[in-house]
Amino acid sequence: MPLLGLCRPPPVLAAAQSHCAPCCSTSVSRFLVGSDLRASAGKWSARSHQQQPRGYVECRAQASDGEAHAFDDRRRPDESWRAYAYGDELPTQAETVTQGVQTVQTEHKSTPDLDYLQELLAIQQNGPRAIGFFGTRNMGFMHQQLIEILSYAMVITKNHIYTSGAAGTNAAVIRGALRAEKPELLTVILPQSLKMQPPESQELLAKVKNVVERPHNDHLPLIEASRLCNMDILSHVQQVICFAFHDSNLLMETCSEAKNMRKIVTLFYLD
Repeated sequence: MPLLGLCRPPPVLAAAQSHCAPCCSTSVSRFLVGSDLRASAGKWSARSHQQQPRGYVECRAQASDGEAHAFDDRRRPDESWRAYAYGDELPTQAETVTQGVQTVQTEHKSTPDLDYLQELLAIQQNGPRAIGFFGTRNMGFMHQQLIEILSYAMVITKNHIYTSGAAGTNAAVIRGALRAEKPELLTVILPQSLKMQPPESQELLAKVKNVVERPHNDHLPLIEASRLCNMDILSHVQQVICFAFHDSNLLMETCSEAKNMRKIVTLFYLD
């Protein structure tokens, strides 16, 4: 690790072993590890018998004149001391004045989530995947036509489509998927039982092979049943495509939850 700062060593009265001398004050305990501190001809020496631990902080100083000096290869090993410390916080201003300045190794970055990277790779390779379609009921005819085309394209490329049974976005998704003539790649999950759906929705759903009803939610308000339905759809898919307005609270909540679940979310705003 390159040397970026120095520490002035603490006073030592006589030759002694120290395995528990504080290096500096942070929220993480910091101690000297495996070093023998000795006083000889006014110079400090330290010989470490342990392997350098991961994340250590190294400080070296020449103590013959009481001042901290930069350490370089021209000095003999017995003219320096070494402290190992755990933690990654900088010293306070008071500690800087009384103890000197020490270097801190850059925080180790965690490994990226492998599952998330695998999903991204699958999308880049254009492989078949499960896609959940969500959206508002309130949209114009042109928007519905675009959604039908998108749904049709997704099914003919062998993606499995999941959606619900409401008017607007869901109905457009269903019509587009049915045009692809691959009924096994379309699944409609209803928030309640089929009989609770509007008559026009029931007529369209009669053409769908895979319809999942939730009659045990018939007693719930539609907004609550829809929230549970959306969570159920999210559990089956890898990617989410949503069409919404900025004030579509339930849809915004669904997209936020999908991101928390590490789904790939594509959100289209209609306003």
